[in-house]
Amino acid sequence: MRPLRGENVMHIHSLGYVRALGLCLALGSGTALAADYATIVLSTTVDRPVDAVWSKVGGFCDISAWLKLSCVYTSGSGDLGSVRRLADRIDEVMVGKTRYSYTYTQPTTTILYHGTLAVEADGPQKTKIIYSLFYDQAPPATGQAQPPNREQLTRRFAAALESMKKLVEGK
Repeated sequence: MRPLRGENVMHIHSLGYVRALGLCLALGSGTALAADYATIVLSTTVDRPVDAVWSKVGGFCDISAWLKLSCVYTSGSGDLGSVRRLADRIDEVMVGKTRYSYTYTQPTTTILYHGTLAVEADGPQKTKIIYSLFYDQAPPATGQAQPPNREQLTRRFAAALESMKKLVEGK
């Protein structure tokens, strides 16, 4: 049986669509390859049990106490999907959560910024606080903000860990 003219055209159109999609994926993958992903992982050990540490620093807006900036929920109440606004200008969305950790992203950034705060037991009366950052440090396209400086981020979050340690240990 001979295919109808419309069927033949549709087949050609579908093949063209598949080729176009392949070209888009190939071009899109070039963008991902241009990224320069950086990770910063910092930690400190505190002389308190894990539950006591998490109760002091683990709330999504507890950041206001140890990073010394304002924090309000603009959506949610500290659970997965909650949005916090820091210093009246930076929005962060909680995208992951476990009993002793959470991960957030900054949805409007062009650098794919993510951070994770976690605590884990390091003996019966000791806890390790771990702060991990992940972002694209590649030079931006014209008109975009510069990515954060690695040394500046390291200093800022090392100071945050020290602040958490003091807060938890009551020093």
